Amino acid sequence: MSGGLQLSLIDSDSRRRAGISHGLIGGGVHVEPFEGVSEIVARWPRTGMILAHDDGTALATLIEHMGRSGAWLPLVAFAEAPAIKHVVRAMQDGVLDYIVWPFADGELAEALTAAQERGRTITNAKLREAMARSRITALSDREREVLSGVAGGLSNDAIARQLGISPRTVEIHRAKMLNKLGANHSSEAIRIAIEAALD
Repeated sequence: MSGGLQLSLIDSDSRRRAGISHGLIGGGVHVEPFEGVSEIVARWPRTGMILAHDDGTALATLIEHMGRSGAWLPLVAFAEAPAIKHVVRAMQDGVLDYIVWPFADGELAEALTAAQERGRTITNAKLREAMARSRITALSDREREVLSGVAGGLSNDAIARQLGISPRTVEIHRAKMLNKLGANHSSEAIRIAIEAALD
């Protein structure tokens, strides 16, 4: 692991938090412990990475905050016996690695090193994706359908036929959708849809 790593550790279990911190400090990592997500959001670090215990809500809250604020940090999660489906979803949402507690010897250091390397290459892409997803959540269901049609290369008439509404109604939804996305042109909206991996 690269020396001088700044790590924010989020875990509500004080005993486990102390044990992890002690083990990492011995490896030359500067650990800043936090009891919960609200605590780190109030004092968001400018650099480093995050190791977070997955309590069911922490990861989603962290990823949403990073997308909204534009301050993306590499994120590694851990939990006791997580379901595979849950791990896959977390990694699709932006978690760089997910490890099972209790950690095997050397497993945490290896995961942090790998995440630090991957974080350098994908942080910008993940930030764009998170910001795009955050923008799209502001759309109504109909505006999202119109965006899907626009991203699919459909004309207003074709979108209207597909949705069973008038072309004029499509124009109204399209204008509202562009405004909410902060896009001046349809091409910008399409880029946002692609970055958000809109289905």
